[in-house]
Amino acid sequence: MKKMTSIVAGVSLFIISACGGVEEEPSSEEQANQTEQQQEEGQQEENAFPLEVTDAAGNEITIEEKPDRIVSVVPSNTEIAFALGLEEEIVGVTDFDNYPEEAAEKTSVGGLDFDMETVLSLQPDLVLARESSSPGGSNEAFSQLEDAGIDVFIVNSAESFEETYDSIELIGEAVGEEDAATQLVNDMEAGVAEIKDTAENIPEEVRKKVWVEIQPAPDLYTTGKGTFMHEMLEIIHAENVAETEEGWVPFSEEEVVSLQPEIIITTYGESVDGAGEMIAERSGWESIPAVKNNNVYDINNDIVSRPGPRLVDGLEELAASVYPDVFEEE
Repeated sequence: MKKMTSIVAGVSLFIISACGGVEEEPSSEEQANQTEQQQEEGQQEENAFPLEVTDAAGNEITIEEKPDRIVSVVPSNTEIAFALGLEEEIVGVTDFDNYPEEAAEKTSVGGLDFDMETVLSLQPDLVLARESSSPGGSNEAFSQLEDAGIDVFIVNSAESFEETYDSIELIGEAVGEEDAATQLVNDMEAGVAEIKDTAENIPEEVRKKVWVEIQPAPDLYTTGKGTFMHEMLEIIHAENVAETEEGWVPFSEEEVVSLQPEIIITTYGESVDGAGEMIAERSGWESIPAVKNNNVYDINNDIVSRPGPRLVDGLEELAASVYPDVFEEE
């Protein structure tokens, strides 16, 4: 299967390839029509406000005008907002917002326990949040923002592709970019469908047994049902050896050896050097097929756990790691 580019860049690449050669300069009449169309679209967006929206916490919010100063206090919300074309509107992010690269150019409001004074100093008209992103785990910080006249929009916590689509559509609605959100979701769904269709050709008898390691020894952790990684393994017709578990669960090294996985996927290689070598040196793990056959791979944690457009990239990389003969990369 062709390696898919990121969802955000996909549309641009399609347009470039479709032109197939040197692009002709539009006539003055065409330029005028394009300008008029852009102005009309912008006016339509403005006319959508004031906007009555309900966030993931059930709060009914009236957003008076299209937001032009947005602070995002959750990395996934930031990725989605950038993918919706809100680079100029975003004025603040957290220390953990590492994608896209342009996010690093924005003012940091601190960690997940954001700094209230910094947020207020940016004078946002909208804060994209999540219930768990409030300092101290309470709603007090959100109340302070609302008392200052700032709209706080809470986005759902997503643990599946469908819930991620919901997040994108929620943010799109709140910022007046519903069409862009719909297109983004459609692109993601198409990417997932392409991988799923390819996986349909994998016979049941050759399905791979996969151990996903999200935290190394001495406290091994893996992902069971109700996680992105489990859903991804199901999509590509692979078996999660921890499929009887729920959420993020601890395992002993001996338990993993008994499961005899054929593929090992780690997600911490960005922060731990030599993950594959560490695994190979564990006592007793030399008997595991994945270790014997050197089928140990690392995938960036963000693209397989952070709700947003790059989940499709993570799914593709996982598929190519587990079934390289089926999902060929260029």
